[in-house]
Amino acid sequence: MKNFLPFITLLITYVGFSQGTRLLRQPTLSQTDVVFVYANDLWKASLSGGDAIRLTSDDGYESEPHFSKDGKMIAFTAQYDGNTDVFVVPADGGEPKRLTYHPTGDFVQGWTPDGKILFRSGRESKPTQTSKFYTISTEGGMPEKFDIPRAAYGEISENGKYVAYTPITSWDAEWRNYRGGQAMPIWIVDLQTKKLIRTPQKDGERHVNPVWHNGIVYYISERDYTSNIWSYDIKTSQEKQITFHKKFDVKNLDANSNGIVYEQAGYLHLLNPVTGKSTQLNISVKGDLNYARPRWVNATGRDLTNANVSPNGKRAIFELRGEIFTVPKENGTWRNISNSSGVADRSPIWSPKGDQVAWFSDKSGEYQLVIADQNGGNQTSIKIPNPTFYFRPDWSPDGKHIAYTDTDFNIWVLNLETKKTIKAATDRYAHPNRSMNPQWSPDSDWIAYAKQNDSHFKSIYAYQISTKKTIQITDPIADAISPVWDASGKYIYTLASTDYGLQSGWLDMSSFDSSVTRSLYAVVLNSVDKSPNLPQTDEEEKKKKEASKDKKDIVVTIDENGLFERAVVLKLPARDYTALMKGPKNTVFVAENVPNTPGLTVHSYDVAKEKATEFAKGVSSMVASEDRNSILLSKSGSWSLVSSKSPHETR
Repeated sequence: MKNFLPFITLLITYVGFSQGTRLLRQPTLSQTDVVFVYANDLWKASLSGGDAIRLTSDDGYESEPHFSKDGKMIAFTAQYDGNTDVFVVPADGGEPKRLTYHPTGDFVQGWTPDGKILFRSGRESKPTQTSKFYTISTEGGMPEKFDIPRAAYGEISENGKYVAYTPITSWDAEWRNYRGGQAMPIWIVDLQTKKLIRTPQKDGERHVNPVWHNGIVYYISERDYTSNIWSYDIKTSQEKQITFHKKFDVKNLDANSNGIVYEQAGYLHLLNPVTGKSTQLNISVKGDLNYARPRWVNATGRDLTNANVSPNGKRAIFELRGEIFTVPKENGTWRNISNSSGVADRSPIWSPKGDQVAWFSDKSGEYQLVIADQNGGNQTSIKIPNPTFYFRPDWSPDGKHIAYTDTDFNIWVLNLETKKTIKAATDRYAHPNRSMNPQWSPDSDWIAYAKQNDSHFKSIYAYQISTKKTIQITDPIADAISPVWDASGKYIYTLASTDYGLQSGWLDMSSFDSSVTRSLYAVVLNSVDKSPNLPQTDEEEKKKKEASKDKKDIVVTIDENGLFERAVVLKLPARDYTALMKGPKNTVFVAENVPNTPGLTVHSYDVAKEKATEFAKGVSSMVASEDRNSILLSKSGSWSLVSSKSPHETR
């Protein structure tokens, strides 16, 4: 057993921005300037464009800047002292002044007509997650509650008679075209009479970020399925669409007598709300941005992700900060085999013969599959249809195909000789647990995966490459996950639960979270084969010479007739098991989530003896070599290559 190097030293380089810098966020407007957030600092530029100057430079986040009405001060949210609080700084720069000190986060919303700062806070909401508006003087002191019982994002009108706001926060501001319970209209309240007006919703769309301009409320709406600026006149009850962007959403906006400034496609735009004319501000951000400089970084084991291992367990391969590295078990040193700064290289995998590796790369602009020799040379890229994000590649044992999944819950199979792909399966429903992770059979003719049924229970399915036929392996009455092929090709092991019902609707907030237990099953695929756990009996038999079966001689046969009835429960107490992994012949590894225990406890289960042995504790990730004799596992932030046939010592 050997532990890997505790860190890899990596040279990081980035490409800097030129003129017309993008990713300018959360703008605020004065008569002459615009202040915005870039790289979590505040910057200021002229409304005529040009180079920006930096106003803040703290390690923490600075966000949500708002010019005072006279343009002399900027209120903003910051983390200078670790906590998220309200600060104010002169518009020409200087030392920021902290105004709030409550442990709960305080988030600036704007200014009151009498020169106080309006902010949102949940300081009085516990144990709920609601928030209210408060005001505080630029001189400090105790914040005062605003006379609204619940508020999240909003602004007070120029004359101080109204407040426009949304009453609740959104837990995912980037959920485009969301139409659920958090999609609120803008609430407009007369502060004297407390009369409430709501902006009209035609399709349950979300209205956010209200600002005032000449007595009219402007806000962002997704009614036309792209976020644009709309207006609502409280006197005439008329609403109007102001911008008509189609590709990129409007993100943030602010207003004063100059007009409206907003963020869209990473740039800032100045809008005349009367004429509807919009002008992009050509702003360049130049500074000593540390992340843009080449530098050495010590990458620890926790930074190594998407691990895989060579077929004989000699080296491991990792994704690290967009590069692909291989690391030896014992002798030699690490290698960067992608060497592609500025490119995102993801999800590496080793070929079954050990002579090649593959990974996904966006070097071309869209992700493609890269095939290279094990040292990174002779790289070739294979274009993949329907460009998107890809996950969990698995190389067939004969080396002819690679199966993988995409962000749309499809399974694809790529023929490495013809460079053609076929879609093998698609999950019916989106679910945070991506269960459709293809697993190759020993004869390379089948992939097994877990897929949701109409009931939202998952069943194990197998897709045959040669015939393009799909067979359901497990009975839909139980929720089955994590299929693993036995080395003989006769069985598929799976974890199944019969008490999963209350968790089948993972976004259903009307039910209690219930505990789920699973049991270990072996599905006998061919009706002529015997169960792996039949009782042993001594009998006299005629001695016959048996030829040793090579992997190439294995042919997986799945007999659909009576298949559900050939699911055999193995002797292992039902517990919170989360995943299976392949092991040597008649062995499967079972990962268990043990209450009040960090990481997963992994058991090595002998199917013939029906006996479980504790293999390792505190495991966060684990992968087996192609020959099933080596295990690459991660625990306590460190990676180790160990034998699959003996327990890993606990540290």
